[in-house]
Amino acid sequence: MYCGYIVKIDKLRKHTNADRLQIATVFGNDVSVGLDVKLGDILIYFPTDGQLSTEYCEYNNLLRKRDANGDNIGGYLDPSKRNVKAIKLRGEKSDGLLMPLSSLDYFEHDELNVGDKITVLNGHEICTKYIPRTNSSGPRNLGNKTRKRKAPISPLFIEHADTEQLAYNLNVFKPGDEIEITLKMHGTSQRTGYLPVFKKFKRSLLDIILRRPGKPIYDWGYVTGTRRVVLDTYDGGYYGGNQFREQHAKFFEGKLLKGEEVFYEVVGYIDENNPIMGKGNNKKINDKDFLKKYGDTTVFSYGCNPGESKAYVYRMTMTNEDGDIVEYTPDFMRYRCEQMGANTVPMFTKFIIPDIDYQDATTGEQLCVGDYVKDIAEEYYDGTDPIGRTHIREGVVVRIVNRPKFCAYKHKNFFFKVLEGLIKEDATAPDVEEAQEVLDEN
Repeated sequence: MYCGYIVKIDKLRKHTNADRLQIATVFGNDVSVGLDVKLGDILIYFPTDGQLSTEYCEYNNLLRKRDANGDNIGGYLDPSKRNVKAIKLRGEKSDGLLMPLSSLDYFEHDELNVGDKITVLNGHEICTKYIPRTNSSGPRNLGNKTRKRKAPISPLFIEHADTEQLAYNLNVFKPGDEIEITLKMHGTSQRTGYLPVFKKFKRSLLDIILRRPGKPIYDWGYVTGTRRVVLDTYDGGYYGGNQFREQHAKFFEGKLLKGEEVFYEVVGYIDENNPIMGKGNNKKINDKDFLKKYGDTTVFSYGCNPGESKAYVYRMTMTNEDGDIVEYTPDFMRYRCEQMGANTVPMFTKFIIPDIDYQDATTGEQLCVGDYVKDIAEEYYDGTDPIGRTHIREGVVVRIVNRPKFCAYKHKNFFFKVLEGLIKEDATAPDVEEAQEVLDEN
């Protein structure tokens, strides 16, 4: 869940190309700030990919507005979007937004301390995740939701687990943890299971008399869904059809064992004309090296041709009829996928966290175990996608293998976040994943 963080500024340096700006470092991210910010100040950090509330923005004059002469007398945020994004500001990376605690005075809140998280204060929303509402004229059929029943289609069908940001969870890592780092792929989530599935209601004479639905009858069968929704058909969905998902669901039919559920990312194209994820205008990044390396436009194709999509498995579980869940280890997941002929997300490295004192090589500062993991993750989270090799990679996923429940954290690279922000601002082309979230809210 997106939130703002109360932070203390302990790293601050001059901006290399702007006399009136400084660069603060928060959670490993560089953020442009004014000269009034000092070491030791307590501020609010709003990460990239968030949206500030209208009320908060208006109180702090953050929204763009014009006077009678057309001059801007407000801030720099779009009044309708109010989104926080990663940008390059006069040659320096700026990832997120830092605001003073006084920006919350209007909301008459309780005392805030370093480490606190905020989304709502005293009944007032401050921030939320930014999900663009598209102005696309394309079809937006809600038919991919399941038909309403008084019994669930598949009560043991597990939803996709939310993956939190690595940078904000460094304290969860411990010496001796077994770590695996894999590619984070920019596609849409899908899941398929061979589980007890609703077949019909069995009605007794009393049920008929009392007009009750009766007892639900379940039998083993295949069920497929998106991140949160069970797909009853493949006819609905944001783009008017989920046919591109059907082939991947049917691939697992006859291959999964009873109780197995497979979680995977679908990448490539919806059809001949539309990629699953929105295209990015690389020129807007304002980075010559990036433009030279990746061309004018980013299409997250992962080597797929137009009209083609591929699935990459990243998690598998086994659920018995009592609802008890066993998490497959990544190695066993890959073994099962090899048996089925399924792709798995590329793995970069795996290691066990050593029990040592960890210090910053430059400053000698004592760091936590999570910093050790983050440094290793950043050896792999940037650069060209290793599959299609035509676009930048999104980042990595860091999984703690030895935990009984699925425990993984994402870490996106800066240029992907800049590109993602630009794509989201072009509200004619939101990604399927977030479009689905919008539909689920309605």
